[in-house]
Amino acid sequence: METIYLNRENLAEWQEKATPCVMALGFFDGLHNGHREVINTALRKAKEKDLPVAVMSFFPHPKSVLSDGKVQVDYLMPLSEKEKILQVLGVNIFYIVEFTKEFAALPPEQYVAKYLINLGVVHAVAGFDFSYGFKGAGNLDRLKDDSGGIIEVTKVDKVVCRGEKISSTCIRERISNGLVEELPDFLGRFYEVECNWDGHSINNLPFFTLPAAGHYAVTINKGSVSLMTEVIVSDEEKGKSLRSIIELPPFMLGKISIQWHFRIQKESTISQSNRFISII
Repeated sequence: METIYLNRENLAEWQEKATPCVMALGFFDGLHNGHREVINTALRKAKEKDLPVAVMSFFPHPKSVLSDGKVQVDYLMPLSEKEKILQVLGVNIFYIVEFTKEFAALPPEQYVAKYLINLGVVHAVAGFDFSYGFKGAGNLDRLKDDSGGIIEVTKVDKVVCRGEKISSTCIRERISNGLVEELPDFLGRFYEVECNWDGHSINNLPFFTLPAAGHYAVTINKGSVSLMTEVIVSDEEKGKSLRSIIELPPFMLGKISIQWHFRIQKESTISQSNRFISII
C-alpha cells in the first residue's frame, strides 16, 4: 500500500500521477465496524471494476482546526496504526489530506474537482452522513452532480449496534465512561492502546486515549508474549496516569500495547487478593 500525504503544495504533483480508482471517504478514526463496512463496500466495487482502491482521510481532526485548537479531540489511534489496518484490509492507496482552514473553505464543487476527479476517482463510497466542502454543504446526494456525472456514488447505510449508530463519537463516550467491555461490539476487536514502559512508569503514546479512572482487567502485549493482569488509571493534574498492579517483567521494557477487557471497579483502590497474572 502506498501512503500519500496531500497538501496544497504537492497536490498538483499527485494529480498528474493519478490513475482511475474507487475511493472510500471519511475520517476513519478507530476504523470501527461502520468504517469497515464503507471500506469493504469500496473493495467490492473496485473488484467489479478491476480498479485499485484508495482511502482518503484527513488530519488533524476538523474540530480541532476549526476551533483553533480549543476543542480537544481524543483520538482513537494514530495515522500509523490506521495505515497498518488499511494495508491488511487490502487498500492500495491511502491519501491523508492536511486539514486546514483553507481546505475547509473550499466550495463543494472545488473539493470534488481537486481532490476526487483530478485524483482519478470514478466511484466514491462513503457513509450516509459524509459531507464535504465549506460548512459541509456537500453530501452524497449531490456528489455525482458536483462531478458533472463523472463519479458514481455508493452511499453506505448506518451500521447499528445496541440500537445505536456506530460512530467514533459513541466509542469515545464509552471510553470516557470506562465502558471498555462494550467496545468489541463496536470496534470488532478489543480497544487497544500503545504505551511505553521505562521500568518505572507506563506512558500512553500520542493519539491514543486512556479510559476513565478505575481498575481494569487487561492484556499487555510485547511481541508474541501476552500478559493478563490488571491496571489502574488515575486522574492527575496533568492528565491521566497508568500503572500496573504487578511489576512488569524486564523483557517488556519499551513499547507495549494494552488491550482493555473490562472495568473491575471505578475506584482506584485494590486489594492484593484481587491481583492476577498470567503469561501466555
